[in-house]
Amino acid sequence: VTVSTVLNVPASGTVTASLHPFTVKLGLLRSSVVVCNTLLDAYCKHGLLAAGMRVFQEMPHRDSVTYNAMMMGCSKEGLHREALGLFTDMRRAGLDASQFTFSSMLTVATGMGDLHLGRQVHGLVARATSVHNVFVKNSLLDFYSKCDCLAEMEKLFDEMPERDNVSYNVMISGYAWNRCASRALRLFREMQILCFDRQALPYASLLSVAGSLPHIGIGKQIHAQLVLLGLSSEDLAGNALIDMYSKCGMLDAAKTNFLNKNDKTGVSWTAMITGYVQNGQLEEALRLFCDMRRAGLSPDRATFSSIIKASSSLAMIGLGRQLHSYTIRSGHISSVFSGSALLDMYAKCGCLDEALQTFDEMPERNSISWNAVISAYAHYGQAKNAIKVFEGMLHYGFKPDSVTFLSVLSACSHNGLAEECMKYFELMEDEYGISPWKGHYACVIDTLGRVGRFDKVQKMLSVMPFEDDPIIWSSILHSCRIHGNQDLARVAAEKLFSMGSTDATPYVILSNIYAKAGKWEDAARVKKIMRNRGLRKESGYSWVEVKQKIYSFSSNDQTNPMISEMKEELERLYKEMDKQGYKPDTSCALHQVDDDLKLESLKYHSERLAIAFALINTPLGRPIRVMKNLSACLDCHAAIKMMSKIVNRDIIVRDSSRFHHFKDGVCSCGDYW
Repeated sequence: VTVSTVLNVPASGTVTASLHPFTVKLGLLRSSVVVCNTLLDAYCKHGLLAAGMRVFQEMPHRDSVTYNAMMMGCSKEGLHREALGLFTDMRRAGLDASQFTFSSMLTVATGMGDLHLGRQVHGLVARATSVHNVFVKNSLLDFYSKCDCLAEMEKLFDEMPERDNVSYNVMISGYAWNRCASRALRLFREMQILCFDRQALPYASLLSVAGSLPHIGIGKQIHAQLVLLGLSSEDLAGNALIDMYSKCGMLDAAKTNFLNKNDKTGVSWTAMITGYVQNGQLEEALRLFCDMRRAGLSPDRATFSSIIKASSSLAMIGLGRQLHSYTIRSGHISSVFSGSALLDMYAKCGCLDEALQTFDEMPERNSISWNAVISAYAHYGQAKNAIKVFEGMLHYGFKPDSVTFLSVLSACSHNGLAEECMKYFELMEDEYGISPWKGHYACVIDTLGRVGRFDKVQKMLSVMPFEDDPIIWSSILHSCRIHGNQDLARVAAEKLFSMGSTDATPYVILSNIYAKAGKWEDAARVKKIMRNRGLRKESGYSWVEVKQKIYSFSSNDQTNPMISEMKEELERLYKEMDKQGYKPDTSCALHQVDDDLKLESLKYHSERLAIAFALINTPLGRPIRVMKNLSACLDCHAAIKMMSKIVNRDIIVRDSSRFHHFKDGVCSCGDYW
């Protein structure tokens, strides 16, 4: 009794480990299952799962408490399959399940995204007469809310004979996660009417609702209530305020709340880092991450997910690999969140093989992991592989969501697979009851337009339950450029002009369509309208990472100190390309200038300068990864194909729409983009 009491006192894992030899010396591990369970539970609570497992394996006798402690430890650390195996062993041993057993199994089902398993546990709960309490019902509510099963969550909540503060908090959190703002606010008002303790109300969840909408008015009202109650500096509420202001684009307010926190936890730092990432201030996010490390705080899996996202957006593969190593050293590599973030990072940095290897090595996967690998294939224009992974996701029992279908439709769009695109669009609605977003319609319309099915494009526009969207009309305009459809191009351009966009792209495309058709007066008229409205074509620039430093280039850039060497390198390549039959496509050059100027303007497009710089400054044989803010032109695409063959290197170019992997004179996009 004395040993069990001491082990139950909250202490560090080191204290627990120091008491372990004492229990062995007294012979308690052989004679007392209570002491064994307490020691095992103490190890698991301090994250020392391996030590807990050794105690578990050495125990001569086990009871339901033993299995519950071990299952809770495994589920807490994300080792879901291990926890599921323990549950199976417990059932075979004929031991009764308790409320803690079911709670652990529901945590496992949530972590695995396994709706079938969760429903099976629900069935066991219904048959187990001894566990019909609010604790287990709250665990079921949490499971259904995190699996996006709102109808089942609401049905269970309505049928609960007893509800507590946790029940309402779980419901409001579920609504917040699914952006059901009105339902969340209705329940919040109900909690106030029922006179729950105001300090126990789910302010953090409501701040999440305000951030996800985003609705700064609601956020400020909740902030005011927190100030009146003296809760604004509390850790949970303070972190939620940072998150809400960040999502509403008010980074200064987020930073003020962050700086005003007296006790900044790892969650506080992570919320601020994530805010910078969400608002595109990636360098600030990296600086804050370094400050966090200097402050002696250890990043958790959420921190790694955010900072890895920053490195992927900057396409800094060197930094990404450093973070991968750091994730391994810190013990977070087994986390499904860290693994998914690494997968996404490698994919966005042009390392598809490493992205797929990360996916294969993940001990646990969830729908985010599957979505990430489908999206990776989509961006590389590998629609068949994306569809294959989608089928694998279904095979393993994972439920596709809106993001999954968006990735599949995007893959079909990149490859012009119109039939497949329509098939999965209809499957999403008919089989899974998912209402399409604008993005889904945009993918279908883009695919149909790319293959010239403008009749079906018009039909999709007529049934789309959304107002005119610039992304959709831009994709139609691009399709008109491909097929030379001047009439629809004019309609699409006029739609875009009327939306008051400051983007000059539609003017440029329409002008080029007219120029290609020899309608110089119409082309000049569109250019004049563009100038009168003060719009300028966005300048193309490319960047490349060399020795963990980013180098940027604009077209015909003369500012780089190595410009002479870069031009010499390109001239050497052009001579080899001429021998192999390369003919510049002057339709991609400036119009209404002489041929010599057209050829000269093509030679030094930004991606070519970036490639030349990388060829000079990186070892032979190393792949070159270039990022570009605009879509690659036809001539650059043809030129880079030949360059990859001449220099015998893989050249990966990520433009504004997709990746192009050039190897041995061939591009992964199949010359379709």
